[in-house]
Amino acid sequence: MEVISDPLGWQEAMEAARRRGQQVGLVPTMGSLHAGHLSLVRRARADCDLVAVTNYVNPLQFGAGEDLEAYPRDLEADATMAASVGADVMFAPSVEEMWPVAPGTTVHVAGISDVLEGECRPGHLDGVATIVAKLLSLAGQCRAYFGEKDFQQLVVIRRMARDLSLPVCIVGCPIVRTTDGLALSSRNAYLSSDELDAAPSLYWSLLAGKRAIEDRGETDPAIVAKEMESELGRQPHFSLEYAAVVDPETLEVPVRAEAPVRLLIAARLGRARLIDNLAAAPPGASE
Repeated sequence: MEVISDPLGWQEAMEAARRRGQQVGLVPTMGSLHAGHLSLVRRARADCDLVAVTNYVNPLQFGAGEDLEAYPRDLEADATMAASVGADVMFAPSVEEMWPVAPGTTVHVAGISDVLEGECRPGHLDGVATIVAKLLSLAGQCRAYFGEKDFQQLVVIRRMARDLSLPVCIVGCPIVRTTDGLALSSRNAYLSSDELDAAPSLYWSLLAGKRAIEDRGETDPAIVAKEMESELGRQPHFSLEYAAVVDPETLEVPVRAEAPVRLLIAARLGRARLIDNLAAAPPGASE
């Protein structure tokens, strides 16, 4: 697998693939690859002729006091893992190569970037939208694969790509979990063994909300969110930031959960801030 660090060289590699008649599949990552990332590479490999992975820890999406310096980095290991499941080329630029001059442009998707993660991590989703817009611009026409674990991020990227008429098909892929339900995340590496034992409680809280909607027919989003909060409260190691029931496209809280919704939760556990989500549909509504 070829590793490219120069943005112009990367752009030319993508254009050369299309000139050969190849469909490009793009998997943007911040490195520290795990089985969730590899599932995206496998999906791209199944769909596309050339599979391209990006590996860039984006400073724009880290706020003051967040874990930019501590974020795990191992390019050699990432390249080996990506190649093992079919990646053809990896783009791994330095910050200086990506931004020779500090960017004067910020991409902000109004509304859906201002709630939930937008409130807890101001500027984070703007940083995500800005770097993804640049990566998609460099890659050109392609299918781009993102995991549903960062669900709000996926919604923001879809809206951005649509609003800017980017020649990209955004493909959302299912969350990959451990056998006890914990969503895979690079930040799970921050958890101690005791915290890893406690971490699946985040998923169990989502399941409590899902049961309230699907088994009991509860349609009040506030009651469902309270169910999630109460379930997580059984695990004292967590500090809840939010539990919410939202429309999966607008991220607005519906008056009643009478159509398919997305359950979202975020909490801190030790050094780690964990997020997760789950689809739910009331009886008679298809997800």
